[in-house]
Amino acid sequence: MEYRDDRTALLVYLGLLMAEAGDQLAQLNGQARPADLHDRFLGWARARGGTMFHVNHEPGAEIHHTDPFAVPAGQRSPVRRLRGRLAAPVTLWTAPGPAGLTVSSTLVAEGEPDRLLGLIDPESDLWAAVEEAGRFAVCPLGPPHRQLADRFAGLFPSPGGLFATGSWTDTPYGPIPADGGGWAGCRLDTAREYGWGLLVEATIEAVDLVEETAPLLHYRGRYRELTD
Repeated sequence: MEYRDDRTALLVYLGLLMAEAGDQLAQLNGQARPADLHDRFLGWARARGGTMFHVNHEPGAEIHHTDPFAVPAGQRSPVRRLRGRLAAPVTLWTAPGPAGLTVSSTLVAEGEPDRLLGLIDPESDLWAAVEEAGRFAVCPLGPPHRQLADRFAGLFPSPGGLFATGSWTDTPYGPIPADGGGWAGCRLDTAREYGWGLLVEATIEAVDLVEETAPLLHYRGRYRELTD
């Protein structure tokens, strides 16, 4: 109830609790951090319309899988629901500065030259850096990068700055995670308003694929992984 009108503060609070729980579990009989810790603390609350646990403290009450922040079912946009049903790869875009943003609308078009398109937030620090530098890097993220993805999406606290934690590899196009499976260096061609976002079109100038890794997907407001 305290965070009903401030989802961002709620996510920051839950992120701090998650970090504290991870440290405590690591010290408890040498137990490793559970793989689903992110989902248990943040996954259910991170996106609009997602699942959020509401506890009724009346005697005999149960925990219900409803989200008090969600738009009522009858008022939800069918276009938003359609978009939610399209699984999308989660990528990290970075630019010299450095600046970065999590992007789940990236498309590669083969040709001569090869091109890359994506929808980003025109108000983001990333766009300001891309516009100034004229280039940027795109790195596909994997399941271990859930927290990193939330950090660059503004959904997880980043004391010291977005690039303050983790290992990074510098490229002429922007820093990329050292444990990423690869990256592409892109030259900005043009950008224009498209819906509520900014459609960025670029030419791919460099590709470095380190190894084949499992992708991190975004589907119906939550992170997903490929299953056999």
